Amino acid sequence: MALPAQLPDNEAERLLSVRALISADGPSTPELEALVKLAKDVFTTPYAAVNIVDADWHRVACQVGIRTSECPRDISICSRVVFDNEVVVVPDLARHPELRDLPYVLGEPGFRSYAGAPVALEPGLPVGAFCLLDTEPREFSDREIANLMHFAEVASGLLRLQKANHVMGFAEEKLRLAAITDPMTGFYNRAALVSIVDGMLADAFSAHQTVGVLYMDMDGFKTINDTLGHPAGDEVLKQAAQRITECLGVQEIAVRMGGDEFAVFVPNLANADALAGLSERLVKRFRSPFAVGRHIVNARLSVGAALAPHAGSDRLSLLQAVDEALYEAKASGRDRFVLRSS
Repeated sequence: MALPAQLPDNEAERLLSVRALISADGPSTPELEALVKLAKDVFTTPYAAVNIVDADWHRVACQVGIRTSECPRDISICSRVVFDNEVVVVPDLARHPELRDLPYVLGEPGFRSYAGAPVALEPGLPVGAFCLLDTEPREFSDREIANLMHFAEVASGLLRLQKANHVMGFAEEKLRLAAITDPMTGFYNRAALVSIVDGMLADAFSAHQTVGVLYMDMDGFKTINDTLGHPAGDEVLKQAAQRITECLGVQEIAVRMGGDEFAVFVPNLANADALAGLSERLVKRFRSPFAVGRHIVNARLSVGAALAPHAGSDRLSLLQAVDEALYEAKASGRDRFVLRSS
């Protein structure tokens, strides 16, 4: 049996609060679990919980005592708490005309009484209920209802704190990512060599995987800057980054080393032929001219390539190997790649 559909007038805004909570890797925390356990002991009920009411689903955030499963929203009594945004008490579920046929009343665990108070992240926007369920009919005194509301207020505070911690963690992650990202190209910058690349190399070597490394330099880029100005050079760099991205897979790590120089680290590479194929695709992709405003300019690519661990077993030795290979590519005519096999 489903309860009549009940949606608060501010349902859209309410669900934003719910989403913020659900995205925080699950709302249960040790503090919330301790609070729910305390409520179970204080009210001497076989079940206490904080439940979240999503768009279509009743989700268990934290529960102690009898174990219950998540269920559709339309058979959740907590949805009534959300709809009314106030305490809901049902002394005898078996005698309630709309609730007596609910599966958890008719069948296991055979609940007979319910009391729930709203929990909210923002005023007027309840996300769920702090609820007590008993397998026996039960009246709740005014004092008990007031205490239940206090428990709900504390639970709301814990959920708000959890949301704040999640937001702060997300902000810190964005700041960390910004610190190792080149704003011009969207690639990693040199700071990522330690924080990202070294870890990738260590993981690959411990798994006995081969890693490809490329070092690239754009031929003629300085001339573009000198003749058309730095804004034109910046536009070429952005287009160059797009071309490089189009040649890479999802696992490759691209780094802007500075100016018009880029490095690419390719984990779990099959063999030297695969690295040569990627190098050739990149060189060919840069043979097409760049359109910058009304100007058509050329900035081709020279590439030095090396295979790890054959050419080096750490980042510094690998970068030295590809730098030497890049020098050979430039010395032998540019617009080509040189692969160092050892």
